[in-house]
Amino acid sequence: MFHASDRVLVAIMNNRRDFEIARDEGWYRIPQKHAPPSATEAAVLAFYFTKAFADDKWSVRWYGPVRGHELARRRDLFPGEADHPRADEAYYKLQLGPLIELERPIPSLRWRRVNFIETSWDRFTAAEEVNDLYTSGADGLFVTLKDEGFWPEREFEVCEEGVDYVVDLAIPCQAGTVAIAVGDRPAPISALRDPNPDAVRQAVEELGGPRPTQATVREGSRPGAVARVAPQLDK
Repeated sequence: MFHASDRVLVAIMNNRRDFEIARDEGWYRIPQKHAPPSATEAAVLAFYFTKAFADDKWSVRWYGPVRGHELARRRDLFPGEADHPRADEAYYKLQLGPLIELERPIPSLRWRRVNFIETSWDRFTAAEEVNDLYTSGADGLFVTLKDEGFWPEREFEVCEEGVDYVVDLAIPCQAGTVAIAVGDRPAPISALRDPNPDAVRQAVEELGGPRPTQATVREGSRPGAVARVAPQLDK
């Protein structure tokens, strides 16, 4: 159905109405001013569920093929909400095919903030957890630390002395967060830069050890298999 290099965009799904629109009406909106580069180039759109989805929260469970896009004002997407404060703002309206549920969800191991994740079809179908979806120059160190049992977070937001950063890798600990930077990417002064596993282990121990994860990775699972296709209502 898709090629290994096809672009997959993982978007936030933070309320049930928007999911019902995607499932039943076949479209999803992204504010133009916040849209990632792949918003109009993705072959697949997947959804990361927030706490609004109760037991399904903090995971990717559904995706669908992108069949086209158009630019529209919010008032045109929701004619009954013409008084909305963002009624005149522009949105990309992505047209979707039937949504497909993953046989094995892609969980987030800890609660964390996720914006858009741009990935590829081969990564999407092989991912065991959300961090496997990211691609960057930190791939090698991420795999090494994961093999060491640290389960680091990728593209993680941290704040130091009032300045916000997004670091390549981070390990939330009992008394803080070990931030890890790769290359010359801006990072807090306290961040470890291009560290080896021993340096990471020492930093984690100094902060009281890692916080426990909130999900269990299924060894050997391949979440890309289709369990079922969501029926769409007649339009």
